[in-house]
Amino acid sequence: MSEALVVAQVEEQLLDLGLKRAAAVLPACVEWAAGQEATYVAFLQRLLEAEQEERHSRAMQARLRLANFPFHKTLADFDFSFQPSVDERQIRELATLTFVQECGNVIFLGPPGVGKTHLAVALGMEAIRQRMSVYFVTMQKLVSDFLRRAYQEGRLDRRLRVYTQPKILICDEVGYLPLDALDAANFFRLVSERYERGSLLITSNTSFTNWGTLFGDQVLAAALLDRLLHHATTVNIRGNSYRMKDKLRAGVTHGFSATRDEANTCVGNESR
Repeated sequence: MSEALVVAQVEEQLLDLGLKRAAAVLPACVEWAAGQEATYVAFLQRLLEAEQEERHSRAMQARLRLANFPFHKTLADFDFSFQPSVDERQIRELATLTFVQECGNVIFLGPPGVGKTHLAVALGMEAIRQRMSVYFVTMQKLVSDFLRRAYQEGRLDRRLRVYTQPKILICDEVGYLPLDALDAANFFRLVSERYERGSLLITSNTSFTNWGTLFGDQVLAAALLDRLLHHATTVNIRGNSYRMKDKLRAGVTHGFSATRDEANTCVGNESR
């Protein structure tokens, strides 16, 4: 039996086993093994590595789709020079995801446009690269579209499981709109159920001292922050809107930088 026929038969066998990538690279692996005088084990390893890489890639793409990110950006895309208030070393340390293993939280505070969501997504992307489950949702959609509706339909417990299962839940734009009593209570329950079981990444433009107003209940806000900050890193960001950086650098617009009052709203001694 000729070698070409054997290769064709092996390709068919690989396809039958669902090893599509291995079947696709088989001829190239055979040629490589002949040229390198590789051992059978080395040939098999090269073939299986190709299949493994393809499967990992497909799994990562699936996790990215399920994560519901608004965009795909990494730390390599973040302009640390434009936001000198961001400690790059601290962010790189967070990117090791040690906090996830400890079920810790990360909270990004700052005025609009300074890169809070970018950094949260970048950490989420790194988590997915490390085969962790991540889900992204804005606060408004979470409490109004999802939790409130589930509560009204009598299926809140089932809906909460969607947000307690991921290793990381990213909750974006906390503080942009005040919450009514029901939404505040539902969010508190979610945070309580994730406490010391999974990590939360939160972005907010509201200082912790104002969360009582945000949630309409000082006692509930205090209990919420007690759980959030017990194992948490708070990153305060001060600076100009990243969205307007090109215009600001060109000097063609004014008034888009965070004012001192705005920066002070989101800055304090909240880091834990």
